[in-house]
Amino acid sequence: MPKFSVLIIEDEKNIQTFMSKVLKRHDYRVTCADNGTQGLELIRSQCPDIILLDLGLPDMNGNNIISEVRTWTSTPIIVISARTAEREKVTALDLGADDYITKPFGTSELLARIRASLRHSNRLRTDETLYIRPYRHGEMTLDFSKRLLTIGKKEIHLTPIEYKIVACLAQNSGKVITYASIISEVWGPYADSDNNILRVNMANIRRKLERDPAQPEYIFTEVGVGYRMAEDEEE
Repeated sequence: MPKFSVLIIEDEKNIQTFMSKVLKRHDYRVTCADNGTQGLELIRSQCPDIILLDLGLPDMNGNNIISEVRTWTSTPIIVISARTAEREKVTALDLGADDYITKPFGTSELLARIRASLRHSNRLRTDETLYIRPYRHGEMTLDFSKRLLTIGKKEIHLTPIEYKIVACLAQNSGKVITYASIISEVWGPYADSDNNILRVNMANIRRKLERDPAQPEYIFTEVGVGYRMAEDEEE
């Protein structure tokens, strides 16, 4: 298996070094850029498999890089940001970032985010049967071809709307999906952007799926941004 290549665009040397060491230790090929201009040059010349991008770069806003890169490639971009404001995260995701991770973060969280984005990216590029392989996490299995969700041996009945929401999150498991993206996927691109109908459906879904909806095992809320499904446990 060829190693996946990662480009880190980050001006804080200690964070750049930390991520670089972690990724090399886990068999990724790593290239680093200290600013946006250098980063864009490396994206064009190296064609990395995934980009880790700091938004607060010395020469430009990281969102400008996302916008430009999305005009020519769908390479996964994970935003690495100290900015905790929900609006910043939603903006980056709306521009085409695949996910975000907020500083400070740990090794396992960084690796999980990269794994999820690479898995989703490669599914889209390859045989579609991979994309509809059942989602599994813990006791839950979602069989897309049968539209069947089970926890343990128990079949869970979902309404058509609830199924669409769960399927959307499961197909993107491990990645945060914004409220607006879910609403567009489930209700269509011209749906009202009001989150209330989504929250009502999510409350019903959690009552059906979670042993304790207040401490979810499967679907997590990214406050002010969207929802994230627990990462698919690959066979």
